[in-house]
Amino acid sequence: MWDSTMFEMLGKGIGETLYMTLFSTLLAYVIGLPLGIALVVTEKESLLPNKWVNSILNIIVNITRSVPFLILLVFIQPLTRAIVGTAIGSTATIVPLVVAAAPFIGRMVESSIKELDKGVIEAALSMGASPLQIIWKVMLPETKPSLWVGAAISSTTILGYSAMAGFTSGGGLGDIAIRYGYNRYQTDVMFVTVVLLVVIVQVLQGIGMKIASKQDKRK
Repeated sequence: MWDSTMFEMLGKGIGETLYMTLFSTLLAYVIGLPLGIALVVTEKESLLPNKWVNSILNIIVNITRSVPFLILLVFIQPLTRAIVGTAIGSTATIVPLVVAAAPFIGRMVESSIKELDKGVIEAALSMGASPLQIIWKVMLPETKPSLWVGAAISSTTILGYSAMAGFTSGGGLGDIAIRYGYNRYQTDVMFVTVVLLVVIVQVLQGIGMKIASKQDKRK
């Protein structure tokens, strides 16, 4: 059982898992970062208060986050096919991963920015800074450590989602765990894939936390 073919398959699974996780995290941040900023700046008494926009964004985020990933994975298969031409495989899994992760990242970004001392923003406003300048030159730079911690948490969450995609032949280590460890009752394969997933999580978490520590001006 544990021949070169199995090790080659595990190697491919690791590659697919990293591909899905990192690429999905990047794309999810393209959506989630501005979403999180918008959630903050459109609040009452914020930089660009807009009750309707804020309410709509909150509803979208809350609804999307309320749907379990496995259900979402199946529900948006028509969208996945329309975008990538198939609903199985690692590339196809990126679509539901981004849809699921973007609102989560939006909340993480919102939480990070809200940790910023309001006095810093008020000082920037008193010096005549525009809302856009405050966002790019005050909010984001001052919350870098917290944003990197959020990125580490988000990437490991997305990794967990990618493993769930194994139930629909989504590729990666999760797919191997389901096909061999669950369907064929090969507990040794299941154990190895779990260990590999734990190692990847620890590595991603460690990298994110180290970057966050370096970005922290208080240290």
